[in-house]
Amino acid sequence: CQTLTDVGLGYIRLGQAATTLSGGEAQRVKLATELSRRSTGKTLYILDEPTTGLHFADVAKLLEVLHRLVDQGNTVLVIEHNLDVIKTADHIIDIGPEAGLRGGELLFSGTPKDLLKSKTSFTAKYLSKAKPTIISNHKSQISNHLVIKGASEHNLNNVSVDIPLNQLVCVTGPSGSGKSTLIHNILHRALARKFHKAKAVPGKHKSIEGMEHIDRVIVVDQSALGKSPRSNPATYTGALDHIRQLFTKLPLSRQRGYKTGRFSFNIKGGRCEKCSGDGALKIDMHFLADAYVPCDACNGQRYNRETLEITYKGKSIAEILDMTAQQALDFFGKIPKLEAILAALNDVGLGYIKLGQPANTLSGGEAQRVKLASELSKTSAGNALYLLDEPTTGLHFRDIEILLKALESLRDAGNSLIIVEHNLDIIRAADHIIDLGPGGGKHGGTLVATGTPVEIAKNKKSLTGK
Repeated sequence: CQTLTDVGLGYIRLGQAATTLSGGEAQRVKLATELSRRSTGKTLYILDEPTTGLHFADVAKLLEVLHRLVDQGNTVLVIEHNLDVIKTADHIIDIGPEAGLRGGELLFSGTPKDLLKSKTSFTAKYLSKAKPTIISNHKSQISNHLVIKGASEHNLNNVSVDIPLNQLVCVTGPSGSGKSTLIHNILHRALARKFHKAKAVPGKHKSIEGMEHIDRVIVVDQSALGKSPRSNPATYTGALDHIRQLFTKLPLSRQRGYKTGRFSFNIKGGRCEKCSGDGALKIDMHFLADAYVPCDACNGQRYNRETLEITYKGKSIAEILDMTAQQALDFFGKIPKLEAILAALNDVGLGYIKLGQPANTLSGGEAQRVKLASELSKTSAGNALYLLDEPTTGLHFRDIEILLKALESLRDAGNSLIIVEHNLDIIRAADHIIDLGPGGGKHGGTLVATGTPVEIAKNKKSLTGK
């Protein structure tokens, strides 16, 4: 129990189902399990973003645990974006300079102090930044609100909260303080029942007022775009629909009588039938996760030979799907609807991602940004409510700057955003903050503070303000 508390999980119940734990919580449970054993030293621990879902107040506890492992003679290798973790590391390996085709180079290897001297590292740039100031870019007057009254689900203690609309609102607080319960279990479910006739029952609350002020609710989460390799950024955003229409207008397509279905890998005709358009063959590993190998009939290109004979500017549709979003934007030029989608993918920091990259190979953060790009590319009439849960997960500081601009553009188009977040860069840029706490579990579930970042920073009761 002490080790669970040490890694910031003092709020979870011992009998809590494992399926209800977030990825970061599950990782920390495993870490606590290792810590509870008597270490003999000489063990290599590899952790992938252990601060995911952690409030900054809990990061210090986690760092103590990691350093304790090192002091016992072990080696701890951490993939991480959190500045507090990076600053306390004994050695840093920095890879870049960017992502995808523009990454993969070793930029630096050495101490944090020496990293500050690097001219090529984006990490060094953010590590050397002075303490940032709070700047609010939104000046518009608030006219409407959503009001949640008497929220009592799980550990929420009869919480009533006023949420301003047409603003970028951050919901903050320590892990387990009730943020996701308030926004996703109560607000989202209630709105989904109203707008989408969903059947999920909202968490316990008295009422929600102001729903008439929004037209629809959109959840931008980190769930997969699809379970099949046929799902990819091009299919999800609709870019492939425009590319298929373009290919049907080509002279050779017209001569052969090809329609848009010819360039789909979801139906028979133009796709490779051996892999059914997956580009890969699934190998049943029985008791292990299924494995995929490239299709030997189409060499992973998804389409049959006749379809691949149709080319636009010398490129087949398979070669176009192998392009990154940035390459495709340069390649297609001014084709309005397609340009809007490709530009949106670049605007959320996904210029490196391939259009046809299988959805099952995307990280949760990448999948979330593909969804965000899909929304940005649409002609919005405003009045939508976007719900996001830690959109900065897995993002470098530079990517967070890009993401923030995308979020602000959604807000400036007349929409409302509610973001459950721990990242200070996003929180500082919020128009309004709802801070829960003061702790997690039975020590949380109360409304600690609400207001602008400046007002929260002055509140002595708020850990987020501190």
